[in-house]
Amino acid sequence: MGTEAMILTGLAMVFGLYMAWNIGANDVANAMGTSVGSGALTLKRAVILAAIMEFCGAFFLGPHVTDTIRKGIINPDIFINAPDGARMFCFAMLAALLAAGSWLQIASYFGWPVSTTHSIVGSIVGVGCVYGGVEAVNWFGIDANDVKLSFNALTTLRGKGGLSSIVASWVVSPLMSGTIAYFLFRFILKKIFYRPDPVAAARYWTPLIVFFVMVTMMLVLSFKGLKPFWHDRFGLKPMDFWPLTIGLSVSLFSGIAGALISRRLARKVKSDDPALARLQADLYTARAMSKALMHLRRVHSTAVGESQEQAKRALHEAESLYQQVRDRTRGNTDSHVYHNVERIFIYLQIISAGFVALAHGSNDVANAIAPLAAVIETAKHMKVATESPVPLWVLGIGGVGIVVGLATWGWRVMLTVGKRITELTPSRGFCAEFAAAVTILIASVCKLPISTTHTLVGAVLGVGLARGIGALNLNTVRDIILSWIITIPAGAGLAIVFFYALQMAFG
Repeated sequence: MGTEAMILTGLAMVFGLYMAWNIGANDVANAMGTSVGSGALTLKRAVILAAIMEFCGAFFLGPHVTDTIRKGIINPDIFINAPDGARMFCFAMLAALLAAGSWLQIASYFGWPVSTTHSIVGSIVGVGCVYGGVEAVNWFGIDANDVKLSFNALTTLRGKGGLSSIVASWVVSPLMSGTIAYFLFRFILKKIFYRPDPVAAARYWTPLIVFFVMVTMMLVLSFKGLKPFWHDRFGLKPMDFWPLTIGLSVSLFSGIAGALISRRLARKVKSDDPALARLQADLYTARAMSKALMHLRRVHSTAVGESQEQAKRALHEAESLYQQVRDRTRGNTDSHVYHNVERIFIYLQIISAGFVALAHGSNDVANAIAPLAAVIETAKHMKVATESPVPLWVLGIGGVGIVVGLATWGWRVMLTVGKRITELTPSRGFCAEFAAAVTILIASVCKLPISTTHTLVGAVLGVGLARGIGALNLNTVRDIILSWIITIPAGAGLAIVFFYALQMAFG
């Protein structure tokens, strides 16, 4: 290996570690942000849990062979057929790593949760455009030489990559997860928190909830987290017969075991003292009376004659009863009344966050190590490598970088996701985490374009909307959406600058 090749390899290691550090600071913080914001985990414990799960996912389940040009965004022929293509390819991958890492660092500084995949894709789009022209970019996931660009062709983009799928994920990810989180939280409110005895209701519903949580999380691990494992070791896809059979069997077994264990543990959660039980009943009555008053006012406004007088008396009595109940409950907070119920959801949220972190580490580490492996392989042979082997030490660099990034700067994005979008409790945080996991599972099976970051943020928004639009910090939501929109252009612009800078530096 010549001197220039050694320098390129050294830069790739540094830039890859830098990119992995920023993945930890931004993307991993999303998975743990709800747990920290709800109080289910302290910042220190969240970092420890995420460090273990992310590193295990990256090192043990990460890809051992990876496509060097992520997501098929640009045509590799622009480098393969060029006289000095291998050298330019190394510059392009280095520029993409440095640009994506730089944008992620800027976003993390301001606490913006952005997609690391979109960052690296935007960076590769930038170097692809500046080196091979606009036509080198795979805008729609189909080859214009093979398929006529008609309306029918544009509707067959599912699973074919292309920049269009990235843009689609801006809408698909948060909309799907937000909808699931909204209805899940409304279900929990209705079936548990709005019952006269929330603790008894929680004991009844907990085993069923745990069953679905364990089944879903194991399927997420099977379809997303173990996807590189099945592909590298056995040449299989998660939906093939054996991976699917094993995944479903383990998931059902885990769900049943979790339900049986949680049923025994839930029995140990006792209802509170009689005074607190009366308070719970009063809160339930107050909520029911508020709905009754709304209907009585409507009846009073539309009734005529004697019916209106009777409605007036009923409305007056209902208002008096409602005021008495409100006076008895004034000064008490829901967090105190529902302490035992929220305690149950703490464990569910921690389980959800751990599984999401494991699946994330196994997949998204490729955003840092794919360009790194590409430069190492290309510099070694001075031939463009469209697919590169990933040594264990490269996976180790990715895993260590992610952990260090989370531990040093992760708190900034955690604060945004866990505190600034809406107020979270363990039950709300669990709904957000579980909705994100369900969305990831659905997208993995149906090959829908999603972003893990957008998915989790959308789920937090859904939980907030379930409590009313006033529960959301709209200024924070606006800033997050703007950061999503500018991620790809920002990555592309920075990559172009760094690409020219590397060319000038190496002459």
